[in-house]
Amino acid sequence: MSILGGPRVNKIIGVTELQRRFKSVLDEVVKRGVPYILTRGSRAEAALLPYEDFVRYQEMQEKESLARFDLLRERMAEQNRQYSEEEVDADIRAARKQGPRS
Repeated sequence: MSILGGPRVNKIIGVTELQRRFKSVLDEVVKRGVPYILTRGSRAEAALLPYEDFVRYQEMQEKESLARFDLLRERMAEQNRQYSEEEVDADIRAARKQGPRS
């Protein structure tokens, strides 16, 4: 199961060890789907994971951002419900005539 879809044991490897074993580590990530946490000293600094997991992570981030945007849009619509489209258009035209603020 992927790291985004359920439990999977992450392996931890230091960057020096990764340099020595890069091909075998990459093969393990690609062929067996094993994610690695990359450390420098004792600090986790990066992750090496299968590309499919990365793509799913990106999609999740995008969905999360869109959901936050939808909530903001709904909140703005609620706050501005009292204004008509004509009033909003008039305010936009007036703001454009004023030009950018300094």
